[in-house]
Amino acid sequence: MNLTAQRIEQLRNQAGLSRPALSSALGFPKTAIEKFETGRQTPTREQLQKLADHFHVSLGYLRGDSGENSLLDAWRDGPEEEQGYRPIAPRKQPKTAAPAPSAPEGKAGSGTLLEAILSDRKFQQGVQEAVRAALRTPEVQEAIAKAVRRELERQR
Repeated sequence: MNLTAQRIEQLRNQAGLSRPALSSALGFPKTAIEKFETGRQTPTREQLQKLADHFHVSLGYLRGDSGENSLLDAWRDGPEEEQGYRPIAPRKQPKTAAPAPSAPEGKAGSGTLLEAILSDRKFQQGVQEAVRAALRTPEVQEAIAKAVRRELERQR
């Protein structure tokens, strides 16, 4: 079984979908996903794009070009027009109850747990160190350079 077939099967299983259900959801023939997963048929570029959009992953991940299953690969690889990128509607977040009013600042128990974590000096230092380490990697430096070049070209 090829890597594309394995990735399609893995993503489908993670989503808890049957092969026919996924085929139906994407408008494919009933047995299309089965053929893709068994390697009897290779998905077209349009079919791969539909799969990538459905599972919110990059085409590179589905094709096996990348181990990163996010859309960062598509952003890093070039302009949207070249990638055939189509924005994906954000997932709807479940409605939550309104937050309980917090005590006035400076009083014990004020703020949320998130605010307490974010204001912690050790946490802030850890985040700064992690960002600095990431910025030193060749992949991130290359991505930043590409983005800067694209922006400079766009401004001309």
